[in-house]
Amino acid sequence: MTVLAQPLEDGYGRVATDLRVSLTDKCNLRCTYCMPAEGLDWMAGSDQLTEDEVVRLVTVAVERLGVREVRFTGGEPLVRRGLVDIVARTKAIETPLGAVETSLTTNGLGLARTAVALAEAGLDRVNVSLDSVRRETFHQLTRRDRLHDVVAGLEGAAAAGLGPVKVNAVLMRGVNDDQAAELLGWCLERGYELRFIEQMPLDAQHGWSRDGMIVADEILASLEAAFVLTPAEEPRGSAPAERFLVNGGPATVGVIASVTRPFCGDCDRVRLTADGQVRTCLFAREESDLRGAMRGGATDAELAERWLVAMRGKAAGHGIDDPTFLQPSRPMSAIGG
Repeated sequence: MTVLAQPLEDGYGRVATDLRVSLTDKCNLRCTYCMPAEGLDWMAGSDQLTEDEVVRLVTVAVERLGVREVRFTGGEPLVRRGLVDIVARTKAIETPLGAVETSLTTNGLGLARTAVALAEAGLDRVNVSLDSVRRETFHQLTRRDRLHDVVAGLEGAAAAGLGPVKVNAVLMRGVNDDQAAELLGWCLERGYELRFIEQMPLDAQHGWSRDGMIVADEILASLEAAFVLTPAEEPRGSAPAERFLVNGGPATVGVIASVTRPFCGDCDRVRLTADGQVRTCLFAREESDLRGAMRGGATDAELAERWLVAMRGKAAGHGIDDPTFLQPSRPMSAIGG
């Protein structure tokens, strides 16, 4: 089906072409900066979008709203039944510009046994969360002794051609903030692209504090004690990571400084939660319900119009520096990165 796309443009002239789709709020790790040890009250199965509903909304976004990239997230998307089929059906959506670019953000558990199937379904690449390559530190951060599974998942992704394989890491003060250079060296040896992410106020416990987070300046100083970093010459564009050549390149390392070096002015992302809510920003406190409209009989054209209206209300920035900033009621695991 060919439909004349109307761009997902907000009130500040930014156009969203990158859709992040959360497939579940469930996760099989318990990272200390994300959720409590006992987990959370998970979303009811009836509230979660079905496989057909996910594909329908993605199709609306691609065919009618000009989305060109789709990243599947969670929670942990590998625990979602039907993931491989969702990827394959997304990849089959026809656009004037060719196939949709598809990617997956995962903690890597189970990736070793699913990487080949995902690649055959059309998945282009993966981002894998890994905050330490020390078994005891990994266990401390995630409350699970599963480092070996993540390592195997990374190896499986690379072997299946899901590259470039990217690694996302969060540094926590007093836990792994002394391991930045070690983690970068480990990734360089294996050909993975490492991205450090500043801890964001999206934890379920609402325990985040600006004073406690490791900021971009600290991350770079730690890396520069062991490596020579020079800013990458190519334009950053809407990419969230500020990239640096390592020891002259070609390998790079990135820093995603959402808090201290916000890049809201170039944002091209929009999010769809596992229960069918549109979020125009990770830190938004308002959502627009597509699931209810869809289950109520809305046409694709009506769903697209609802999405456009939601996008027009996107704020200029996330507002973390504003004294009135309030952390979103949903944690990261229920929003999707």
